[in-house]
Amino acid sequence: MGSNSSGFVVVLKRKEVVAAVIPMQEHWLPMSNLDLLLPPLDVSVFFCYKKTPTNSEGSLLNIDNTPATATMHARESNSTRVSTLKKALAQALVSFYAFAGELVENRLGEPELLCNNRGVDFVHACADVELNELDLHRPDDSVHGKLVPFKSRGVLAIQVTELKCGGLVIGCTFDHRVADAYSANMFFVAWAHIARSTPNASPTIPSFRRSVLSPRRPGHYHPSIDNMYVLISSLPLHSNAKEPERKEEDGGDGHLLSRIYYVDAKEIDRLQSEANGMNLVNGGKRRSKLEAFTAFLWKLIATAGDDISKRCKMGVVVDGRVRLNNMSRGQGYVNGDGADYFMQNYFGNVLSVPYGEETVGELKAMELSQVANIVHECVAEATKEEHFLGLIDWVESHRPELAIVKVYCKEDTDEAAVVVSSGQRFLATRVDFGWGPPGFGSYHFPWGGQTGYVMPMPSTSRDGDWIVYMHLLGKHLDLVESKAAHIFKPLSPSYLDL
Repeated sequence: MGSNSSGFVVVLKRKEVVAAVIPMQEHWLPMSNLDLLLPPLDVSVFFCYKKTPTNSEGSLLNIDNTPATATMHARESNSTRVSTLKKALAQALVSFYAFAGELVENRLGEPELLCNNRGVDFVHACADVELNELDLHRPDDSVHGKLVPFKSRGVLAIQVTELKCGGLVIGCTFDHRVADAYSANMFFVAWAHIARSTPNASPTIPSFRRSVLSPRRPGHYHPSIDNMYVLISSLPLHSNAKEPERKEEDGGDGHLLSRIYYVDAKEIDRLQSEANGMNLVNGGKRRSKLEAFTAFLWKLIATAGDDISKRCKMGVVVDGRVRLNNMSRGQGYVNGDGADYFMQNYFGNVLSVPYGEETVGELKAMELSQVANIVHECVAEATKEEHFLGLIDWVESHRPELAIVKVYCKEDTDEAAVVVSSGQRFLATRVDFGWGPPGFGSYHFPWGGQTGYVMPMPSTSRDGDWIVYMHLLGKHLDLVESKAAHIFKPLSPSYLDL
């Protein structure tokens, strides 16, 4: 294992635009009502591939062990791999044409997707660092602005970076208003599938059928949605709804910083067992691992507060795809495994973010099982079809006013506001372009504002372990590393075997 390094240099080799290989008719694709709940935020994801290339069957290529020959073959291999990535991308954009378009405002001031095959900005770069030297625990230093691109135009930007050891990092940045993590994952897997398969391969075909998220006539919604979402026009100018600004790390508690940890499977099981408490004894339902994790984090962050009257807000992202059944509205059909086809393959945002708030004093006094019960009750209502149908109707009743979830707008009187988004369906191991699955993959979302963001994902190294991306205030990360160091362990190349 090499020493960690964050001062490496990235050099641009080539920048181009990759468009869909087949010309398409320019057309407009409206945003769904659920897309309109997202402010203009960019999300990044990156995949790290080891230096030893493999063929499409996973067998090691025959390379002699001399340093000069190994370097030469690595360069040749990476050149071939970059060419493969671009060719497959051009094919993938035929079906995922939304990623090749541009977002513009319509006459009402709402974003709308112009599907004009403008293409994807594709950067080929190289860095004077080895894969096992990357300090992935601190992505602000090693990843941000180095291995993932800043998006200037279009919807998606991609950067492929060759490393000194012959490894490769693929970084992607996309506009959250166009796609959620589920949609992005669908694209990454399809892109990789095309790269390693024959030209006639049939990866997942996304659905852009916006009618599956049409409002009802007449519309109606539960009053609780008024407590979850707020119109952007009613917020002060310093709110999270504006374009996020990159803040320089100065060690102060007022800045949000990104860290990546891993959590052993046994610790996740222990948290779940503790969160269940007396529920099972009393005939109650088992709390999920995500509910237990969220409850523990909520209670942990509350310990940073000295004023017991201040409030801590905790939101949980809920995917509505499995909640919505368009068969009931005569718009869908069920595929072979019983799922609604249009929702299973739907490309766009199908998210809601219910949240709870408790005082610092209350959270400190509660047992973990009590906090887990609050998390469960908070999320339960948003896991019903009626919640998402009502949310669609709520947005329709306020258009063209844009709105945002309230928990994204931390108030000065709050001790903390954090959102947890489950990345358990992050399919990093399936993003195999023909030279093997990535040794590591993670989302990177330093989105600005004062609301924290946490995403637990499955480990690519050990079954049952979690990789946890955290974007939190410095004082909360200090708590994570001082009071919960036995749970959250800094990600290292030795853990990943890079």
